[in-house]
Amino acid sequence: MQRMLEQIKVGDSRAVARAITIMEMGGAAAADLHRVLLPLTGTALTIGFTGPPGAGKSTLIDAFITELRQNGRTVAVAAVDPSSPLSGGAVLGDRIRMGQHTEDPGVFIRSIASRGHVGGLNKSIQAIVDVLDVSGRDVVVIETVGAGQSEVEVAEVADIKIVVNAPGLGDDVQAIKAGILEIASILVVNKADLPLAARTVRQLKSMLALRNESRQNVPVIQTVATSGKGVAELLEAILGLSRRTSDEHRARRRERVHRLVAEAAAASTRRHVLALRDKSSRTLLAQVERGEVSIDGAAQALATHKPGAAELSSYRWRQRSKKYK
Repeated sequence: MQRMLEQIKVGDSRAVARAITIMEMGGAAAADLHRVLLPLTGTALTIGFTGPPGAGKSTLIDAFITELRQNGRTVAVAAVDPSSPLSGGAVLGDRIRMGQHTEDPGVFIRSIASRGHVGGLNKSIQAIVDVLDVSGRDVVVIETVGAGQSEVEVAEVADIKIVVNAPGLGDDVQAIKAGILEIASILVVNKADLPLAARTVRQLKSMLALRNESRQNVPVIQTVATSGKGVAELLEAILGLSRRTSDEHRARRRERVHRLVAEAAAASTRRHVLALRDKSSRTLLAQVERGEVSIDGAAQALATHKPGAAELSSYRWRQRSKKYK
């Protein structure tokens, strides 16, 4: 563990890749590794790119990487791809589009399978971002799957959220209603050389005008990712938003740790309740079926419920019997 940690800290690509694989697999090894990594995090600027399919997120990130490298910054990209229906792994489409950077030691790109996780990310993305942070990269970029309105989870992972839009993708009004626009630190209209780009910019600015005053000041930037136009302006806007005091930084880290613990508690409670098979648990579930107890009431009761010794012993015996049948 210590050797891997030292390798990650110096940016060893193989060690970083192995650590990401461990985080994707989960379990005790992932928990132990994340525990030693967490105190070392907080150096990298984390930027999330999200938006509807076809907006040009991958091409824009490719141009953004070029801009970062020209400014002397190192970068790691976690591109969350749809899962392969055969292998369960990432389809790798986003990584292919960023292929020009694969030989650059200042760039690390990893495709991550969403594995059916809703929200446009992967359930282990927080831990994966921490690996990339500790590896010494200046900037960590997260690209979501591109599933549309459900992709608000990136707001909890990234310091700065870039919502990428493009003109002519269909129902503009529906796009403006999408929840992902509500999380934006910066709104980008990519493919700004297309005829409907100006209309899309106006619609986004109109949407911002409907917000309360504190949330109206969101930059709307036009880019043409294929030519690099507007990407320098995007980086400048990001750097402007990234400046925060040490107190703000500590508060964000504390909030993030609180959220991670809450997520782990929720997962642990779910496993605990699903494993309950004793008589009193079955009785309580039957009461829920009959409408005598609410689901919330039963959840609170079962969250801390422990079967009696005799019931637990009987349950374990039945499980062993099933195993050897």
